Amino acid sequence: MSTTAFIAARRLGVVLACTAAAILTAGCAAPGNNTAGAPSFHVDASWPQPLPNRWILGQVSGVAVDTEDHIWVLQRPRSLSEDEAGAAATPPQSKCCLPAPPVLEFDTVGRLLRSWGGPGAGYDWPGNEHGIHVDAKGFVWITGNGDNDGQLLKFTRDGKFVLQIGKVGPQTGSADTTRLGKAAGVEVDGAANEVYVADGYQNRRIIVFDADTGAYKRHWGAYGRPPSDAEKPQARRTSPPMQAQLQQFGTPVHCVRVARDGLVYVCDRLNNRVQIFKKDGSFIKEFMVEPATAGNGSVWDMVISRDAQQRWLFMADGRNNQVLTLDRSTGVVAGTLGRPGRYAGEFHWVHDLAIDSRGNLYAGEVDNGKRVQRFTRD
Repeated sequence: MSTTAFIAARRLGVVLACTAAAILTAGCAAPGNNTAGAPSFHVDASWPQPLPNRWILGQVSGVAVDTEDHIWVLQRPRSLSEDEAGAAATPPQSKCCLPAPPVLEFDTVGRLLRSWGGPGAGYDWPGNEHGIHVDAKGFVWITGNGDNDGQLLKFTRDGKFVLQIGKVGPQTGSADTTRLGKAAGVEVDGAANEVYVADGYQNRRIIVFDADTGAYKRHWGAYGRPPSDAEKPQARRTSPPMQAQLQQFGTPVHCVRVARDGLVYVCDRLNNRVQIFKKDGSFIKEFMVEPATAGNGSVWDMVISRDAQQRWLFMADGRNNQVLTLDRSTGVVAGTLGRPGRYAGEFHWVHDLAIDSRGNLYAGEVDNGKRVQRFTRD
């Protein structure tokens, strides 16, 4: 069968599957209700194209888009179950499958362009892959949240090592500027040549470095105050969180995004909120999102829309398994995408988001979701 015929057949299968799901559940992806003017999306279940070499994805912990609208995926090969990686056993236990490399680059139609990653000379590969960002110069930044991870890595797009900030080893605390603490999200502010890190699963801060040298610049905690490491719950048992717990970032501090107007948006996942700062760490405002969410929180990742005013925030809510469209100025929810499930367009632990120049969204799933999905702007 030709590649074109294969893709056409695959799309037909997806349509039939969604039709069957609609009969049983009154919809394939439960798009939700959008307010007037809010963007809407539909899932492109033919994206990405099948991987070569019997490769399979593990947990997709990071997804990013570069200046060419290529999509970069960071996945966790070590998260595969024994049967998922049966072909990698010695001797092989089954035909399926082999772990894909940690870093994969796809073009806009979902063709795999290159792949790389893993331990190498001169740097410490993360014990558990977490975040990926591709800056305007084409450098690829990677974070990890393994037990001893305290480093941020910078590579060329073909995987050549450039820079390591921080180091592996026993965890320290949020006052230590020589290393990170199980860092989560990362983003480069090209105008200032600074790299922002949501730091993270051990520490409770945003920390900023020079993007060329790795020199420390500044850091801050919730409300722009010095961060404290006292009492770091890993799960929220009260809904909404108690006010005393809200005085610090929860664990993890999961994402950081810089808007064109210079505002810095932070995912305070466990506290179900977004906090907004100036680039110097001065606190501006905050808004709660799905405040009744307990467990591991609602605010997992976000991206900012590509229109001139950057009117919208698109937020991954991994606990409730949905993507929310928020008005960036108010935090008001203007639309929803997806619901819990495993059909195309549904989510299980939606963890990370990226957006391309056309406004299409890309969502990665962890736990046993283990996939990346594309949502095309309507």
